[in-house]
Amino acid sequence: MNEIIKKIIDVHKNNVKGIIKHVTGKYNEDLEQEVYIKAWKNLHSYQEKGKFENWIKTIATNVSRDYLRSLGFRQSNKEDHDEEKIINICDKFTPEQCLKQKERQKIIVSAINNLPQKFREVVLLFEIEDMSYEDISLKLNCPVGTIKSRLFNARKKLYESLKDLI
Repeated sequence: MNEIIKKIIDVHKNNVKGIIKHVTGKYNEDLEQEVYIKAWKNLHSYQEKGKFENWIKTIATNVSRDYLRSLGFRQSNKEDHDEEKIINICDKFTPEQCLKQKERQKIIVSAINNLPQKFREVVLLFEIEDMSYEDISLKLNCPVGTIKSRLFNARKKLYESLKDLI
């Protein structure tokens, strides 16, 4: 079994590193190791319907996205990322417009955070992570119709709480 995982690492190392860097913005050795561990643990579930390379790429993408959604990543990068966003926003607007834009963003984030968990996660996966209904359905282990319904209801609640902003 060790020979198999060594071969997987040798063949797919560059792709995995590239995906991690593309999704997270920087290379992370811990994430790379997690990809190989997940591949090894789930090797028995791989079905030869598609290319093995695509299967590994999907694991790398999902591990990277999960990392970005994790609390630890958000806390460690919150200050730097927020400052970077503010600088970019302020470059495009006058100071008054910049302040209004920051307030608007805070209100939108607060409205999303106040949604019930099942609505919030669907909104984040669909709107922020740009996942399809089918991918969200698989990730949350519920029917596509349920995902569509939750997204509809989440948008309805967001509209109600943000209608003054609109």
